[in-house]
Amino acid sequence: MNTFQDLGLNEDLLKAITDLGFEKPSEVQDKSIPILLESDTDLVALAQTGTGKTAAFGFPMLQKIDSSSRTTQGLILSPTRELCLQIANEMKQYGKYCNGLNVVAIYGGSSIMDQARDVKRGAQIIVATPGRMKDMINRRLVDISKIQYAVLDEADEMLNMGFKEDITDILSHTPEEKNTWLFSATMPKEVAKIAKKFMKDPQEITVGHKNESTSNVSHEYFLVNARDRYQALKRLADANPDIFSVIFCRTKRDTQKVAEQLIEDGYSAGALHGDLSQNQRDIVMKQFRTQQIQMLVATDVAARGIDVDDITHVINYQLPDEIETYTHRSGRTGRAGKTGVSMVIVSKSEVRKIKSIERIINKKFELKEIPSGIEICEVQLMSLANKIHTTEVNPEIGKYLESINSMFEDTTKDELVQKFFSVEFSRFFNYYQKSKDLNVKAGASRDGDGESRSYGSNAARFFINVGEKDGFDWMKLKDFLKEQLDLGRDDVFKVDTKDTFSFFNTEKELQEKVLAFFTDFKYNGRFVNVEITEDKPNRGGRGRGGKFTGGGKRRDDKRDGGKSRSFGNSSRSGNRSDRRKSSDSSSSRPRRSESKAETSGDSRPRRSRR
Repeated sequence: MNTFQDLGLNEDLLKAITDLGFEKPSEVQDKSIPILLESDTDLVALAQTGTGKTAAFGFPMLQKIDSSSRTTQGLILSPTRELCLQIANEMKQYGKYCNGLNVVAIYGGSSIMDQARDVKRGAQIIVATPGRMKDMINRRLVDISKIQYAVLDEADEMLNMGFKEDITDILSHTPEEKNTWLFSATMPKEVAKIAKKFMKDPQEITVGHKNESTSNVSHEYFLVNARDRYQALKRLADANPDIFSVIFCRTKRDTQKVAEQLIEDGYSAGALHGDLSQNQRDIVMKQFRTQQIQMLVATDVAARGIDVDDITHVINYQLPDEIETYTHRSGRTGRAGKTGVSMVIVSKSEVRKIKSIERIINKKFELKEIPSGIEICEVQLMSLANKIHTTEVNPEIGKYLESINSMFEDTTKDELVQKFFSVEFSRFFNYYQKSKDLNVKAGASRDGDGESRSYGSNAARFFINVGEKDGFDWMKLKDFLKEQLDLGRDDVFKVDTKDTFSFFNTEKELQEKVLAFFTDFKYNGRFVNVEITEDKPNRGGRGRGGKFTGGGKRRDDKRDGGKSRSFGNSSRSGNRSDRRKSSDSSSSRPRRSESKAETSGDSRPRRSRR
């Protein structure tokens, strides 16, 4: 491995490297920097998150630009505001001894005119998010017609976020003879297309294997019922008292909900998602970096700007829609040479995704069990004992020793230790002493939509009079039902579509909500009938039938009397809140954070803040 001095960097940059405490270049830096310094070439570099990609393109760009000129010579595109600011700050640190250097960050959520003024003062390097950059180009507030170097950082994530057209439009305003450097953690087809369209005979470097996860991260998964997902999350947190983690959810709504539940239950948690203002996001990230927040609940998009080296765990509360995204998530931990753990909480229907991820990241997952209540009590007790053992004595406590000793003069050492530790131990013991086993055994029968799900007595099965002729397969119908009923990913299961009708299951506690919602509901101009059936597995194949038992309100499709709700027109969004109110009032969903088994103690254990 080379040293930074061996890579050909100038004295200004080497001095900054010394100030930053960098000792040896990472593999992606060792491979990229000499190529970019020695030749004018396009480059495609594949390396995991946290491997030092910013320095890999940042140092060569800083050395090659003319900092005495006010012309914009370098453009760096990144997917999110947080990552944009992070890159800009790092570039300023790398170039602190480059006289006249001006690096400007351009991103949404801040004054566009202030950013335009900063650019006009002379910005040799612009770091930008695609949306804001395109806006400024259209307003003629920025000129990138003379840039020499364009960097697409986290290219796969930018494309996943739908920035392909923006990137194409932005690059069309740049000169053809520039050098384009593409850095990405994964190499999906869309990234390859961008490289082919905008790059000329690019050199390629790969750190590890394509899409492979870093070797510093171990991968575990926990199999639970979907309704126990939040309880499983709490147990994993309690079983790791010193946890400092990022928890990933698929949607902004779930992210906010989980964070609020954790805070209510006494955990030091916070939410990070796109509905927060820039000021709110900055506050949350500052609290996380200083570890005032131990558990940061985030969406994939918002988490792209997280650059914290000490994250111990990544917890996948829900798996991402795109399997490749898992690589980005797990890359949040195991950074800067440290080790980390990536945990996945899954239901049986998602186990097949674990196998797909294993093939992509070239790593095996270990199936582990959610800790029992007694195991958590033991972990918490020993953690407290260790903290007490290693705590330095505050000399100010000496003035109180006489009073304390007199209080315990008739207490033996063993009794004193037991009393002291019982204060902490009892909180968890009372909470967990009657807790149930959350683990689910693998290997149940497989239903028609490819999900593993037991045929328990707690499921309600429904008939619905839409099917393949209406454009539904099992997956589209499942997504349709989840969206309309405002349900979670695993709340609709055993979906079977036929030609003109279909069947699906929910838990029984959602039965009244489903029936209430589909009363007078129209789809494509006709009424949708939903009725309860008896689940009758078809031994001959994939399909399942059902015997109608009533319970739903059947409508003649030709009639249109009274008020009705339609899918696919303006009344849909306007009536959504009303639909929720009417269904929730008859059958509200039990809160997952308060199952009977886990609230049997005197009080919910409250985590002490760090």
